[in-house]
Amino acid sequence: MALLIFLFTLILIIWQLQGLGIGLGALTGTMFTPISGVSFTEVLTIIATVGNTTITLIALLILCRILDQAGFWRGLVLKLAALGIGQGRLLFLLFTLLGALGTIVLTNVGMALIWIAPVMEILVLLRLGAKTAFAFVFTVSFITEAASLLFPVSNPVNLLAVDYLGVSGFRYVLVMTPVTLVAIATSLALLWFYFHRDIRCTYDLTHLPPPHHAIRDPLVCRWGMVILGSLPLAYWMTQEHSLPTSIVPAIAALILLALAGRWFPSNTTPTISVGKVYHDIPWQLIGFSVLMYFFVLGLGYFGMSHAITHQLETLSSWGLTLTAIGTGFLATGLSNLFQNLPTVLLNAIAISDTTGSDPAIREVMEYANVIGCTLGAKITPLGSLSTLIWFKILARKGLRLHWFYYIRLSLILTLPILFLSLLSLAIWLPWLIA
Repeated sequence: MALLIFLFTLILIIWQLQGLGIGLGALTGTMFTPISGVSFTEVLTIIATVGNTTITLIALLILCRILDQAGFWRGLVLKLAALGIGQGRLLFLLFTLLGALGTIVLTNVGMALIWIAPVMEILVLLRLGAKTAFAFVFTVSFITEAASLLFPVSNPVNLLAVDYLGVSGFRYVLVMTPVTLVAIATSLALLWFYFHRDIRCTYDLTHLPPPHHAIRDPLVCRWGMVILGSLPLAYWMTQEHSLPTSIVPAIAALILLALAGRWFPSNTTPTISVGKVYHDIPWQLIGFSVLMYFFVLGLGYFGMSHAITHQLETLSSWGLTLTAIGTGFLATGLSNLFQNLPTVLLNAIAISDTTGSDPAIREVMEYANVIGCTLGAKITPLGSLSTLIWFKILARKGLRLHWFYYIRLSLILTLPILFLSLLSLAIWLPWLIA
């Protein structure tokens, strides 16, 4: 029954996504979730498990949108265009690398929400062709996903797995640093090779306004830079004191809201609409992701988690390298079917239930699960929340991308990146254990 409900809702969601809305599918799933057998107590357990990740994500999205309304991101893009000195390839590198840097602090979802739109606007002002614009935005999307492996907070997937499995933030970064570098380098090399003809261009800077003209609220932009620079240290402090990660972005978002709304001093007029910030948050897509927890974990209660556990125990007998690759590709398949956020949690539950595995084998499963649910989830638009937001922004800007074309291109590029990243994990982890 749970599987039938899920498939019915998924059909509605795909149908609604063609019109840029998923409300009908989400509403239907919410109405029929109790039939799947998930009790009220289990619902509360799910909410408690994903609460820290969801609050962190919402707070970071609010922070990103405030800075967007202040003109921070558009001003930054204009500065990068000037640094590109009219060379398309250099601009390509600047946009992608800064997108990767921003992802490390603001999550892949946050960068999908606020980085793609100003990049597309500048490309239009530079009068670059449609193929060139697509090469830029597609590459930015892929690089941000690769960079989001680095820190637990860089991707909600990472944070869910770390919170559930009790992995320390320091250990996570130590394991994932070389893997992330491999993922970024491989992604950039493949995408450069695939799009090199489209980015071989020059542009005229006279079409662009000065960067300072894009700044609508200098006060918010100045404090925004301070807050962004302070976030990594604040995350580290919460890890040291075993505090919820969500405290940091929540405080940062409240500070920027107070500055943007001019709550102090109260005699000044705000230039940013706080109400618009609220309406710009993709609440439907966030709700869709939360709803998927109930579906997938409901299926887990009906035996899916036990089936995954059995598969993982079978993989564990193949050796560390094949276990890493097999777990990553298993997570990839499930992520593209059920979305990566609930999948990483379902797999984490299955990994914790495995018995008789060597500690090194179990640890490689934990990280391979994250890699598969991050990189592998790019294959289909439904695989990750960031890809759904990316599609929505492209449609708003008048670029409607056919799903089959995206899947074909993403499949070609994702599989080698995923394989090499998992292989680097299998090579690096034994050195740490030794």
